[in-house]
Amino acid sequence: MEQKLDIAAVIRELGVAARAAARDIARASSDAKNGALTAMASAIRGGAADILRANAGDVAQARADGCDAAFVDRLTLSAALVEQMARGVEQVAALPDPVGAISERRRQPSGIEVARMRVPLGVIGIIYESRPNVTADAAALCVKAGNACILRGGSEALESNRAIAACVRAGLEAAGLPAAAVQLVGTADRAAVGELIRLREYVDIIVPRGGKELIERLARESRIPMIKHLDGVCHVYIDERADPEMAVRIADNAKTQRYGTCNTMETLLVAEAIAPKVLPRIGEIYARKGVEMRADEPARKMLPAAKAATERDYYTEWLAPIVS
Repeated sequence: MEQKLDIAAVIRELGVAARAAARDIARASSDAKNGALTAMASAIRGGAADILRANAGDVAQARADGCDAAFVDRLTLSAALVEQMARGVEQVAALPDPVGAISERRRQPSGIEVARMRVPLGVIGIIYESRPNVTADAAALCVKAGNACILRGGSEALESNRAIAACVRAGLEAAGLPAAAVQLVGTADRAAVGELIRLREYVDIIVPRGGKELIERLARESRIPMIKHLDGVCHVYIDERADPEMAVRIADNAKTQRYGTCNTMETLLVAEAIAPKVLPRIGEIYARKGVEMRADEPARKMLPAAKAATERDYYTEWLAPIVS
């Protein structure tokens, strides 16, 4: 008979390891952290075949389980997306080191000088759903800021996340920093999330990334402070002073690059003065790419293919080729 996994013990072990590594990563120099990030990016490129193989298995299982198209799109990686992931880590390396930065310096009447200094938080628990690239993004941002992290991605992306996390940890080790600074919850058991958000002794902050239901549940149940958001109803506003060429390109890219991600534009707002210059061109692009447009009456005069929008449309996260 198979022995049941003690989820509480597993999560506690991750917390112990992350807390120990957090002390070292918090003291690491900018050069050491940037070296680790560069090594992570190299490891991701070197492990691309393994990452894509693992991802193909996750995607096949998601389709077999009947997951919808937007979900499968968020889950799916390609060689180009793996390269983008590696470049993203390198971009984090190129950012200024936030640790030690001083702001809001002021002198008190007593003569004492008071200022705010940025310091690492410690151990960050990051809970996210079906986008495996978040594994690399989250790890890179935490390392840059001198934090350890415990990552819990969606169960549907478990094999992809394992492959990416292995590259991340290899990069840390290659640069002489503790691999334990990045921990991955390696079980699909949903009880792991409940244990993680109660691990107050070892986790300093929880950052959830995902759908509204997930965020609301975690906000109710977490015993650890949380930085959260809810719906990702992203807007783009085109001002009357905007460059029309740039505005058209932005409206196209913001909506059509990927439909199923939470940072995809869902609502386009256009100043009345510039609308005749840009809306017909944007409408042609959307129609050609199969994007359904829902617009108010003034906009529909310039967008013959658009349907009439309801008030609710402007508050909807479509995650689909639909724009309000």
